[in-house]
Amino acid sequence: MTRSRLRPLCTVAAALLSTLLVGCSAESAEPASKASPSTDSPPPAPAKVEVIASLTDCKPEIRIEADQLREGVCRTARGDWTVTTFPQEKFKETWLDAAAVYGGTYLVGPMWAIGAKPALLKKLRTEVGGELRKLRGTSG
Repeated sequence: MTRSRLRPLCTVAAALLSTLLVGCSAESAEPASKASPSTDSPPPAPAKVEVIASLTDCKPEIRIEADQLREGVCRTARGDWTVTTFPQEKFKETWLDAAAVYGGTYLVGPMWAIGAKPALLKKLRTEVGGELRKLRGTSG
């Protein structure tokens, strides 16, 4: 083939290659928020009593070690509180449902709950996050 015949073929090949490259790069440049979530990713690891307590400058005394929860007690000059963690969110919700019989306010986060007096919970919230959840007791 002569050079004059190769030139149009090269131009077409270059245009095709450019289109393919632009198409691939545009697809891979899609924002992460639009990407489909991986079904292979494990659920988030539950928080540990020791980690949450350390955010509040406490070294907890572990008093319950069970399959459904772990609980530690913090005793400091600021007051006393419990940190309870759960391996799954459903265990936390079951625990809160059971605690509702007694009433009270808890600081609740993903797979953890802190029990203390409401004024102390408000202070702890600035250190660990979460939301305040008021549980209603049963009358009787």
